[in-house]
Amino acid sequence: MLDAALHERLAGLGLRGVRAVRTHRNRVVMLSLRRGVLRIHAGYAAAPDSVLEAVVRYLRPWARRAARQAAQAEFLAFPVERHAPPRERRRRPARLLPGDAPLLERLQQAHRRLNAMHFGGALPGIPIRISTRMRSRLGEVALHPLTGAADVIGMSRRHLRQDPWDEVEHTLLHEMVHQWQAATGQLVDHGPAFRRKAREVGVLPRARRPAARS
Repeated sequence: MLDAALHERLAGLGLRGVRAVRTHRNRVVMLSLRRGVLRIHAGYAAAPDSVLEAVVRYLRPWARRAARQAAQAEFLAFPVERHAPPRERRRRPARLLPGDAPLLERLQQAHRRLNAMHFGGALPGIPIRISTRMRSRLGEVALHPLTGAADVIGMSRRHLRQDPWDEVEHTLLHEMVHQWQAATGQLVDHGPAFRRKAREVGVLPRARRPAARS
């Protein structure tokens, strides 16, 4: 089985603290580790040991930031989709709902203002989309699967409908900190570098709340 074989290879290269490996074909997140379960793109099953060794180095909890960044760049450079192309999705293209266009323009204006205020205008322009699928997350940043660059900021439709605009801008600024991480070659996570920048710009460390709200 692919998952078990990849787990065995990674363990042989020094991976520790992982009880299971689950492969996927997600184009946004190449790998993630949570509660002992490593989710990793199926294309890495075809990677040479040198690339998997980079994955192991990246996942070491004691690794220095520079070492993790170098390891991340190495495994992201491997063309996973050449070996495990994304499955075809028969989903109709997302369509704008009435009122979305001015709302998206307002979000773009807020992005430009917050960019100038907190990042010296250094962040590149980025598409913003409104997502109906987000239930607990208020926002997210999608990364390019190979380069790690921020491709799009997603904002929860429920969040936009139910919450005051200052909360929406708070979420947008949170995601802009992640965009800043990607633009400056850092790990896109909620680690110490993120928390320092979040404190600097005045946002909370997580853009998430319980799904059920009154």
